[in-house]
Amino acid sequence: MKIAIIGAGNLGLSIAKGLITNNTITSLYLTKRNTQSIEDWKEYGNVHITSDNQEAVKNSDILIFAVQPSHFENILSDIKGLLTEKHVLISTITGFKIERMEKVIGNDNYIIRSMPNTAISVGKSMTCLCSNEKGKSRLQLAEAIFNTLGTSIVIEEEHMQAATVICASGIAFWMRLIRATTQGGVQLGFDAHEAMKMSMQTALGAACLLIETNSHPEQEIDKVTTPKGCTIEGLNEMEHQGLSSSLIKGIVASFEKINKISKT
Repeated sequence: MKIAIIGAGNLGLSIAKGLITNNTITSLYLTKRNTQSIEDWKEYGNVHITSDNQEAVKNSDILIFAVQPSHFENILSDIKGLLTEKHVLISTITGFKIERMEKVIGNDNYIIRSMPNTAISVGKSMTCLCSNEKGKSRLQLAEAIFNTLGTSIVIEEEHMQAATVICASGIAFWMRLIRATTQGGVQLGFDAHEAMKMSMQTALGAACLLIETNSHPEQEIDKVTTPKGCTIEGLNEMEHQGLSSSLIKGIVASFEKINKISKT
């Protein structure tokens, strides 16, 4: 695939790393206003560095945009005259709706919105995708790209802000839970390094168990909670202190905040 990443910042380079590692590209253009910091990417085969977005568009079929929202509209205006039937546009830009993109470049283009999270840098992103009407025929292509960088799911655009909370903000929520578990381990007598390793691997194991068995969390909880045992004692105390309700309230608060931001 001939891919251009317009905006080779942290997210753009994380995507590039995944594409290169998985041999997804036949050519890859990386664009940035100041290319000095990414010159070493030329060491990879078939990777081209440029500050000229138009050059990247002319030489690519799939355009992945990872720029600041305030710059995106001007970039679209700058390249719209170069867009052809071959181009698929994939935006990673939070809050920039498809309708707004179409106002700049028209609705006769393959437009896809993606919402990855920071785990994309290690090939474990949960990426949500949606598209305009024409872009529906290219959603499988977008899934193929992002499945090399983790897992993807197609949703309706109206749910993209909620997905941002669950998947992108969700990384921070899970990190906080791992940190709290680590702190508990330290209080029980482990050093911080030991407690962190146990917390991280246990969290990973819990997620993998659900993914690979396709079971419900409560089914797996039942397997480790024995009558009058220590697990149910701990779970009940956490619920008495508001664990589940606090998480839900936090998710809802983040969703309300992102809705306010999108209206400003």
